[in-house]
Amino acid sequence: METIKIKYFDNEIDKVEKISKGDLIDLRSAETVHLKKGEFHLIPLGVGMKLPDGYEANIVPRSSTYKNFKVLQTNSFAVIDNSYSGDNDQWLYPVIAMEDTIIHKNDRVCQFRINKIQPEIEFEEVKYLDDVSRGGFGSTGKA
Repeated sequence: METIKIKYFDNEIDKVEKISKGDLIDLRSAETVHLKKGEFHLIPLGVGMKLPDGYEANIVPRSSTYKNFKVLQTNSFAVIDNSYSGDNDQWLYPVIAMEDTIIHKNDRVCQFRINKIQPEIEFEEVKYLDDVSRGGFGSTGKA
């Protein structure tokens, strides 16, 4: 079992916990945010973490984030590497509002998981790749 050290920047939000359903862990807004349509905001998540060596965190929206708050994550997929673990390194969630909206303090707005970091790799230039071509973008069909 791996251990994640966590610092709370806000004592009024619920503590982070692994729930029994699903593999990702919910994160909460550490402030109430009023957004107008088209407005960008970095939502503070009220936590900072020191991950196990060899891991990074990936932050993505919850499946209900757009339905509940009408916001989209601006970078689609956030990566927090283990070097972002200083005493003042609070995790943030970058969003853009698609409609006027309010996100209340302690609302669950996103989720994260940890993954092993990419191993060392090298590139070998070749003139040809050996596999058969699949036929382009979307080549596996619609169904």
